[in-house]
Amino acid sequence: MVSIRGDKRIDLGNAVIARYEIGNKKFEVLVDPKKAWTYIYKDKNIDIRDILIGFTIFDDALRGRKASSEVIKNEFQTDDEFEVARTIIEKGTIQITAEMRREFTAELRKKIISFISRNAINPKNNLPHPPDRIERAMEEARVNIDPRKEVAEQAREIVKKITPILPIRLERVSIAIRIPAEHTGKAYNVIARYAEINKDEWQADGSWIAVIDLPAGLQVEIQNELNTLTKGKFELKKLKK
Repeated sequence: MVSIRGDKRIDLGNAVIARYEIGNKKFEVLVDPKKAWTYIYKDKNIDIRDILIGFTIFDDALRGRKASSEVIKNEFQTDDEFEVARTIIEKGTIQITAEMRREFTAELRKKIISFISRNAINPKNNLPHPPDRIERAMEEARVNIDPRKEVAEQAREIVKKITPILPIRLERVSIAIRIPAEHTGKAYNVIARYAEINKDEWQADGSWIAVIDLPAGLQVEIQNELNTLTKGKFELKKLKK
C-alpha cells in the first residue's frame, strides 16, 4: 500500500510510476507494473482501474504531490481521472526496473518460441522443431524481442532470420480424418481444441468424418492424442493444398 506523507519521499511498495510530460509539466500515476506492461504491449481491453494503484494524478508521485485539478483540465481537456490516467499510461513512460524488463521480455520470448514450435515444421521431414532447438537458432541469429509487436508478427520475422541456420517453415495443413462411432464425443473435443473444422459429416454407421485445418507443428501432437484416445482406431490423411 502506498502512503503519502507531506513532501517526503515515499515507499511505492510494488507500484511503479507511469509518467507523461507536457512541456515543463509532469503528470504521474502509480501502476501495477505487470498489468501496465500487458496493457501497453498485449491487451488494450484491460480496465485502466485494474492497472492503477490508487486513483490520484500526481506531479511528483515520490513526494506525494497531487497535480492541480485546474492544470489537469487545461492540459488534458478533461477532469475524468481515468481518461487522464489512460493518456499517461499510453503516451508516457513506465519506470520499470531492468529486472522487470528482463522478466517481461523473457515471458514474451517463451510465447514466441512456443508459437513457432506449434506453427512451423522442418520442411525436410515435415516434423515440428522442439522449442529448445528454435531457441538456440534464435540465440545464434542474435534475435531481439520487441515488446511492442504481437507474437505472431514477431514469429514470422524471426522465422525468416533463423531459416539460414535452421530449416524451418511456417505452414498450415489440411487433414481428412475419420473417427469411429464409439470415440466421436471425446475425439471431437480434441480436434476442436487443435484445429479448425472446415467441413464434417456423420456416416450411417455413426462414424464422423471431417476436413480440418491446423498449424503444421501440431500434426504429431494431435495424432498422438487421438491415438491414445481411440487406441489407434482412427484414420487420418494429409490433403494437398
